Amino acid sequence: MPDTNAAFALETHPLVDWTAPCGLPDFARIRDEDFAEAFDAALLAHRREIDAIAANPESATIDNTLAALELAGQPLSRIAAIFWCKAGAHTNDVLQALEREIAPAMARHFSAIAMNAALFARIDDLYRRRDALGLDPETAHVLEKTWKGFVRSGARLGEADKARLAEINEELAGLGAQFGQNVLADESDWALFLDEADLDGLPEPLRAAMAEAADGRGRKGCFAVTLSRSIIEPFLAHAERRDLREAAFKAFVGRGDNRGKTDNAPIVARTLALRAEKARLLGYASYAALKLDDTMAKTPEAVFGLLDPVWREAKRKAAEDQAELQRLAAAEGLNAPIAAWDWRYFQEKLRQEKFAFDDGALKPFFRLENVIAACFDVAGRLFGLIFEEKKELATWHQDVRVFEVKNADGAHRAMFLADYFNRPSKRSGAWMSRLQAAWSLGEGATPIVFNVMNFAKPPAGKPALLSLDEARTLFHEFGHALHGMLSEVTWPSVSGTSVARDFVELPSQLYEHWLTVPQILEKHARHYETGAPMPAELAARMEAARNFDAGFATVEFAASALVDMAFHARSEAPEDPLRFEAETLSGLGMPDAIAMRHRTPHFLHVFSGDGYSAGYYSYMWSEVLDADAFSAFEESGDPFDPALAEKLRRHIYAAGGTADPEALYQAFRGQMPSPDAMMKKRGLA
Repeated sequence: MPDTNAAFALETHPLVDWTAPCGLPDFARIRDEDFAEAFDAALLAHRREIDAIAANPESATIDNTLAALELAGQPLSRIAAIFWCKAGAHTNDVLQALEREIAPAMARHFSAIAMNAALFARIDDLYRRRDALGLDPETAHVLEKTWKGFVRSGARLGEADKARLAEINEELAGLGAQFGQNVLADESDWALFLDEADLDGLPEPLRAAMAEAADGRGRKGCFAVTLSRSIIEPFLAHAERRDLREAAFKAFVGRGDNRGKTDNAPIVARTLALRAEKARLLGYASYAALKLDDTMAKTPEAVFGLLDPVWREAKRKAAEDQAELQRLAAAEGLNAPIAAWDWRYFQEKLRQEKFAFDDGALKPFFRLENVIAACFDVAGRLFGLIFEEKKELATWHQDVRVFEVKNADGAHRAMFLADYFNRPSKRSGAWMSRLQAAWSLGEGATPIVFNVMNFAKPPAGKPALLSLDEARTLFHEFGHALHGMLSEVTWPSVSGTSVARDFVELPSQLYEHWLTVPQILEKHARHYETGAPMPAELAARMEAARNFDAGFATVEFAASALVDMAFHARSEAPEDPLRFEAETLSGLGMPDAIAMRHRTPHFLHVFSGDGYSAGYYSYMWSEVLDADAFSAFEESGDPFDPALAEKLRRHIYAAGGTADPEALYQAFRGQMPSPDAMMKKRGLA
């Protein structure tokens, strides 16, 4: 990036000076063209702050070193937060071009900080004297975490190795940006346009969503199958034409695997090679060993110890289910073995046979507005939160909704933004992030968090109806949002979701449980046309069918987690990652009729950055905790038990990363759980 213009007014720029009501950025004044110059100015300003801390002639103290480091670079943090929000939720050519440039520039910038010898010397001095400093537990934990972070980032390496590690980090950042853009391009460019005659078996809400998707692509009067899960998964479950299911499924699993300009195979190969080299430089046996060093699991062996028995039980259950599906397929005249594009279709038929309903029967009772209200209701009952929509506030897209979050006494607590609908400018999936974290150090900050979904947008005037899985996804991401909104910490680096990767999914997965507690269903699961509550017998059938697809769901998830770990637990990267993926699945005995939930060429969790690399297992690790945690409420007989809710708030949602996650969990529950509760929850016990 070019050197910054010294005259650039950083502090008063709308990317930094957030002047909209409730402390939000004024998105109406933010232009995509402003980001490059703002990044230049903010990077320079941050470098100067770091240099001043490192060169301070006074002896290192918590205030002049650790606190100064934590509070440095706030303009850069604000600019980056808005940029990465838009890059994921509403991107364009300008932002994508800058993303390919800024990702390696940021990696280079933070590598230089981590390898600043004078700065590390001050942190190291504090760490060596930590026992004599009289630190409170949170500060002591932050100091230890900071020191270890410097060491794992190369602070103790020789100069040549430092330079090489910086090169690796920079290249990895660029590769991750390109990987994500390739997947988005494949998702945005592909659509299967159908006519009315092609829609046999499709429920009306899905037809409406497909019509809206086609209209948005300039094909009014047609129906489009897109690669959004909100469309393709129900299409695969209901479309009677097998050839159309096959075409859609192959496009879905083929994202990033096309040998064209968006082919991700070379990016994966290079990424794995660089990660393995990085681990060796830092003295670890594998990249997985490096990534797991700061988690609850600690080692690849512990991860496999969790996943292997789950995998065996999931395969057994899936094999039982496949025999049933094959019976139904034969009854329809399909004498060949069922394929991956058949599984969801016959699975829905089996669900109807066993439980007398399909997922479509639930959708009328899960109107998006009602599910949002249910999320807020649970947060109010558990934590006393109040949500007030602010329709007048502008954001990055007209679909985004803004809510002010207040405590029970009416005091401002946070801002919550929600972007629910799929569009071509948004990457797939669902996630939570933040524009601003919560902390009390210095002048402090209040949280501004957001959720992004990819629900199919209904035609104008029609309600958005969610599947049960989509409703759970909304609750899941809102659980992450609560982790950010309820945070009560001193230090920015341990705020909200800044916790161990295999602990971060606990608040989100735990929150899913409250979607189906009777009090919430009775109040919010109302038919979108009549307002009638969900019939008791339908709710009972839904509960009975809760683990109906446990084998399928667990196999597709665990396969992805096992392949991720297999890639990263090696000392050397495989030369051909896609062949290695196939060989790993073959060795595991992967059923032919089930695909990985995320195949390697579009595994955004693992390759569009390193957030979940060697870490996709963490959803299941956290599931062990969440199953046990909700059992506490079940044992009390009250899903909103006030005393338990307060312990949950204090030790899990508010605590962030202020202490070791095992200590936080035991403060809530009294002891660590075994995997048995998770296996039972999944229907595999």
